[in-house]
Amino acid sequence: MNTKELAIKIKKQQRFVSGHRSCAGCPFPGIVRTVLAATDDEVVVSCATSCLEVVSTIYPFTSWNIPWIHNTFENAAATISGVEAAYKGLKRKNKINKKVKFIAFGGDGGTYDIGLQSLSGALERGHDFVYVCYDNEGYQNTGGQRSSATPYGAATSTSPDGKVHHGKEQFRKDLIKICVAHNIPYAAQAASHNKIDLYNKTKKALETPGPAVLNVFSPCIPNWKLQMNEALEISKLAAETCFWPLYEVVDGKYKLNFKPTKKRPITDFLQNQGRFKHLFDPANRNIVNALQAEVDRRWEEILRLSEAR
Repeated sequence: MNTKELAIKIKKQQRFVSGHRSCAGCPFPGIVRTVLAATDDEVVVSCATSCLEVVSTIYPFTSWNIPWIHNTFENAAATISGVEAAYKGLKRKNKINKKVKFIAFGGDGGTYDIGLQSLSGALERGHDFVYVCYDNEGYQNTGGQRSSATPYGAATSTSPDGKVHHGKEQFRKDLIKICVAHNIPYAAQAASHNKIDLYNKTKKALETPGPAVLNVFSPCIPNWKLQMNEALEISKLAAETCFWPLYEVVDGKYKLNFKPTKKRPITDFLQNQGRFKHLFDPANRNIVNALQAEVDRRWEEILRLSEAR
């Protein structure tokens, strides 16, 4: 499938429709449409409290043209696992015979942090569903606070640049590694600029029996201080600097999906984002160097695990 064919399929399905109130240039509507296009089966979605929930379901309107459940910040995975269990029960009693897929959406705040226990439980129990985290690296809906997905050195409303502290002082959590540790059959990282890669990974995830997790890079226009047309370019730079590797893990085996011809320095990713502008003060060069070293370390680990050297 090429980009044009995918666009036609999304338009034909009309599962997530226009009229939502997301920020101009925000990539997550495209992420949602791409994910939902990856199956022709009926779909039930749960959605954690998040930017996605707020902009798509302002009462009495909704952009969801499928069965959709809003749940609290912390339990999207628990909600969808309950629905999936009920579906299996109805099938055993021959009260339903249609094929249905189950998907949960959450931001990084509701996935890495508040909802991690719910996700962990659902993965451990082995429910047949796909969890999609659109990762915009902070609690963007509530003022741009730091989350455990926020990069080292990023300035947020709760980790600002100041005289003593210069942005977040911890490296971001590795969500996929945590999920892989649950021995699930499929997990992957994707990004908003590469819709075909996201589509293919979602299709694999939906067709794989048991739980699957997709972590999708989703730049935030206002809180990253981007121009409205910069989100996809920033996403592309995240992959080309190896800050955000595109890879998948199938039954514990790593596969790298994109290896840049020439790995770009992390400053290429940082330079157009207002949340990192303080890092270009020569006095903060040590922060940039530390971030580059961590990106290099994680990239080398992915290369080793995927045998892609």
